[in-house]
Amino acid sequence: MVRAGIVGGTGYTGVELLRILVLHPQVEVSVVTSRADAGSRVDQLYPSLRGYCDLQFSPPELKYLQGCDVVFFATPNGTAMLMAEALLALGVKVIDLSADFRIKDPAEWEKWYGMQHASPGLIDEAVYGLPELNRELIKQARLIACPGCYPTAVQLGFLPLLEAGMVDTNGLVADVKSGVSGAGRKAEIASLMSEAGESFKAYAVAGHRHLPEIKQGLARVAGDEVGLTFVPHLTPMIRGIHATLYARLNSRGKDLQALFEQRYREQRFVDVLPAGSHADTRNVRGSNRCQIAVHQPQGGDTVVVLSVIDNLVKGASGQAVQNMNLMFGLAEAAGLETVALYP
Repeated sequence: MVRAGIVGGTGYTGVELLRILVLHPQVEVSVVTSRADAGSRVDQLYPSLRGYCDLQFSPPELKYLQGCDVVFFATPNGTAMLMAEALLALGVKVIDLSADFRIKDPAEWEKWYGMQHASPGLIDEAVYGLPELNRELIKQARLIACPGCYPTAVQLGFLPLLEAGMVDTNGLVADVKSGVSGAGRKAEIASLMSEAGESFKAYAVAGHRHLPEIKQGLARVAGDEVGLTFVPHLTPMIRGIHATLYARLNSRGKDLQALFEQRYREQRFVDVLPAGSHADTRNVRGSNRCQIAVHQPQGGDTVVVLSVIDNLVKGASGQAVQNMNLMFGLAEAAGLETVALYP
């Protein structure tokens, strides 16, 4: 059994990790931390876990985590980088769901996240945890930087086109919508359903902190810098990411449907929909799947890719468990074989 700890067990990604891990056949959740709720029972805060988790929240301290095989950080940015080095020194593997180790240039990270990086020496070691791109590296890793939700949907949508060199990489556009849970479990007026409900808006048009992460990933695949316009939107739903991606084709006549189907044929958690389909967030809700539909409107030189995920599962906690499975030599889909909720 893999002994797992979760730092930050009271947020949406933390409880989503618990939902998945308590049913994982080869994992024992041994520690869940919360500074504010230390000493309280986990199932008191989350009654949905009654009968599945009888732990009490522990303080987020090394002495409670050192007996784990792996520790997940479901914490705000700036927390994992303070504890990762000490855990790694004890032989504990680390999977960080925040952005602390995603961006390879420390100065770029500090620019976008507004703080000094506490562990720049670990950035190069951290493996970017997108299994569809880095599966073999993940298997050997001891520190994983789990991708963000927007970057997951966008990169999976653009990946086949960039690998095949089929599009102009200077004019990529990502028009992406997120449910309110993407803002995290905190008291913030803009993410209250009474504020977000019956409304729809773009935000961070001048620059979102996921932009450098997405560009870094796409540039690696393309072999050069990419020009990307990324505009996020807030939609009045709880879960889901819908990415509508645009690119200019270098030439017409290529079978885009076949390209995507071939690229993801062996990828358990990427589902390329039949030609003419329209991806819908409700069809991935609660699952670790990314569903993709590819279009070439009017047979022209623009390709439109629709990519949908559940931001809390494939966009965060499910993908983190997928990484853990690979790191420990388990079946990649272990604990993740869940059909999406419908309706």
